[in-house]
Amino acid sequence: MLKDAFELSLEEVAEALSTSTGAVKAALHRGRGKLVEPSEELPKRPAPGVLDAFCTAFNAADLEALTALLLDTASVEVVGATTQYGPAAAKATVLFGMLFGSQRLAAAATRGGIEARFVQRALPSAPRVEAREHRGQWLLLHWYAHEDGEAVRAITRLTVEDDRVARLQNYFFNPDFLGEVCAELEVPFRINGHRWWLPGQAPTNTPENKA
Repeated sequence: MLKDAFELSLEEVAEALSTSTGAVKAALHRGRGKLVEPSEELPKRPAPGVLDAFCTAFNAADLEALTALLLDTASVEVVGATTQYGPAAAKATVLFGMLFGSQRLAAAATRGGIEARFVQRALPSAPRVEAREHRGQWLLLHWYAHEDGEAVRAITRLTVEDDRVARLQNYFFNPDFLGEVCAELEVPFRINGHRWWLPGQAPTNTPENKA
């Protein structure tokens, strides 16, 4: 429950239960092994129309179209970093960073915004997204270009109400979640660490290289 429902990291679960991360991993493995697998493969559910619209707008780098998909009361979050409320605030920060943050990522070794060891030959090309079903729900995988090929560096979860986005959660600074989902989907991935500021620097209110 702490890991999958409340989305705590392995370290946070270990601290809450006064145990080690190794023990948490072992318990997760045992628990998931006891889950009943479906007797036959269930038919895939089509992605909701708003996900298709989001992917189309994102892959066209259409910031206005992305913003138009949000409810006026929408919350837009880079999990563990910042949360913005309403389309205007989301457009200027999180959505802009999701579309164009790859430029800052590729230059992070000299410009900062993320530790240089996480750049891993990233290119400034705009990322692309695709909808993938995982454990009965739809997620958006963000594929980033690198000198040696594409890899997922972020995952986005949308909560939809009345064909609009009520909540957007972007997992960029969440290496445990990113690694677990990508391993289960069998797709290549690269992590970005847990923070958007560099060691020795005080964090600002908003991450500069949002996913």
